[in-house]
Amino acid sequence: MSTAAYEAEYQRLVEPHRRELHAHCYRMLGSVQDAEDALQEALLRAWKAFDRFEGRAQPKTWLYRIATNTCLDAIARRKGKRELPIDRGPDEPPLTETVWLEPYPDAPDATYEQRESVELAFIAALQHLPATQRAVLILREVLGFSAKEVAEICDTTPASVNSAMQRARAAVDERLPSQSQQATLQALGDDAITAIVERYVEAWNRGDVDAVVAMLAEDATFSMPPLTQWFRGHEPIRAFLPTGPLSIPRIFVPTRANGQPAFGTYKLIDGEWQRNAIHVITLDSRGHITDAVAFLDEDLFTYFGLDDEPSPSGSRS
Repeated sequence: MSTAAYEAEYQRLVEPHRRELHAHCYRMLGSVQDAEDALQEALLRAWKAFDRFEGRAQPKTWLYRIATNTCLDAIARRKGKRELPIDRGPDEPPLTETVWLEPYPDAPDATYEQRESVELAFIAALQHLPATQRAVLILREVLGFSAKEVAEICDTTPASVNSAMQRARAAVDERLPSQSQQATLQALGDDAITAIVERYVEAWNRGDVDAVVAMLAEDATFSMPPLTQWFRGHEPIRAFLPTGPLSIPRIFVPTRANGQPAFGTYKLIDGEWQRNAIHVITLDSRGHITDAVAFLDEDLFTYFGLDDEPSPSGSRS
């Protein structure tokens, strides 16, 4: 086989799975940037091993075995798990490195199930599982592999897979809300969500603390990783906003992250708008915001296709 034909055959096998492999790496690692690195490493491993593939396994199983093992290697090298500030107890020691969870951009044509499988609450819960349990739960429950296939991917037995699955499911259920965010958004409906997003953008863009707080549930939380400080409830959030995010002008530009409403935010510094955060909100069945997380990492803007400056249509009035 010529080099061109060899490469074409490799691309034919890999490309249909590339996007979902990236999402798999994100679920495993909790970071869109780590997922990008892991996917590139996995595809390099697949390329090097392609001449030995020879169709002895299903292409999907073969690729997920490589991607999963690449992620397990990355987790083994990492010193801490990725989490959100609200996951850390008051007595836990300070972090020695940045290990915060990161948001994940929505694919325009993502299905309900695909969006549900990257919700912030689910990804955060996954990060608390031992790495192998995490892999088993994702492979079995999200991707639909059989216990036998997962045993092949993870180099173990179906009995061990079933045992790990039971433990992982129980641990994750303890951390998840009773209803997924996708179910809540579906019940609210597109018109209601659009109205909520517009009100939220307008409130932030005009610096209206009372309007922002009025949209929050009574026990809403607000956090800004990598800052460890976070707030719960109307009054703590109301007291903080004028001294923090609303101490200088902000512009919010709608986007989507983790199957949830999200925003690219920009702050005005020395007369210029600068990238600030990817701000993700979680809603309850009444349309109130139960959680707002502002991920303060301007490098994330590239993954969301957001400009360095807000467009004229997003200008603050």
